Amino acid sequence: MDWDKLRVFHAVAEAGSFTHAGESLNLSQSAVSRQISALEESLDVPLFHRHARGLILTEQGEVLFRTARDVFAKLAMTEAQISESRERPQGPLKVTTTVAFGMLWLTPHLREFIELYPDIQVSIILDDGELDLAMRQADVAIRMSPPRQPDLVQRHLMDLQLNCYAAPEYLKRFGEPKSVEDLDSHRLIVYGDDAKAPAGNINWLLSVGPRSDAPRRPVLKINNIYGMFLAVQSGLGIAALPNYFSRELKTLVQILPELRGPVIETFFAYPEELRHSKRIAVFRDFLLKKIAEQGAS
Repeated sequence: MDWDKLRVFHAVAEAGSFTHAGESLNLSQSAVSRQISALEESLDVPLFHRHARGLILTEQGEVLFRTARDVFAKLAMTEAQISESRERPQGPLKVTTTVAFGMLWLTPHLREFIELYPDIQVSIILDDGELDLAMRQADVAIRMSPPRQPDLVQRHLMDLQLNCYAAPEYLKRFGEPKSVEDLDSHRLIVYGDDAKAPAGNINWLLSVGPRSDAPRRPVLKINNIYGMFLAVQSGLGIAALPNYFSRELKTLVQILPELRGPVIETFFAYPEELRHSKRIAVFRDFLLKKIAEQGAS
């Protein structure tokens, strides 16, 4: 099987079109199309269904793509390991974490890390879902729950405490709750139930305290912590927010300070085959140093 044609096939399968694949390969659309046609002819099977909306892999194409994806992932890992054989950590480092944690805690610390290790090319993928580290969608994940994927190395980073907050504007309009029971008459903003929540009982405000009737009804559900923060900041209502972005929380008022919500455990995870990566080791140690210096703030 011709290696160049396989490389083109892999790019087309990932991009879903000849045009986008050509842009990534610096080839014309016609050159990409010819390579794919030649590969299909040599294998004597169609690899793509072609239609006006783009390309879809055939059953045979799916089989070839799975193998090609594994091969290119292993090659990328080998390339990174070879580049790291030198004394100074270098090469790409793709990190994924949740939108809120990435924006409000991780990103403000990246300048210092990049200045310490200028030869490491950092990419951050903000996604509240879990990317597949085994398929090299990312090298490292910072997750708000224990990783569920097998064959991942994991390290506990920190525990995040959920506290209740409201904007001064909201409290001026509706008053400040003095007891848990007072929450019955307040507007509550909670985590949406359409996505994986970062804690097992993250919507505890709906049922906390002695209640004989149905749980409280929220004024808003939103499946993103940062979105919840912005809603609270706008004066819409009260929400339980984690304490990892204390600088931003200073614009809000903590209410019912004696009321403590569930703890969110944060983990650092990466594939077993990257256990000896210098890039990952220095990034992990940097995060642990920042946490030790500042806690979750």
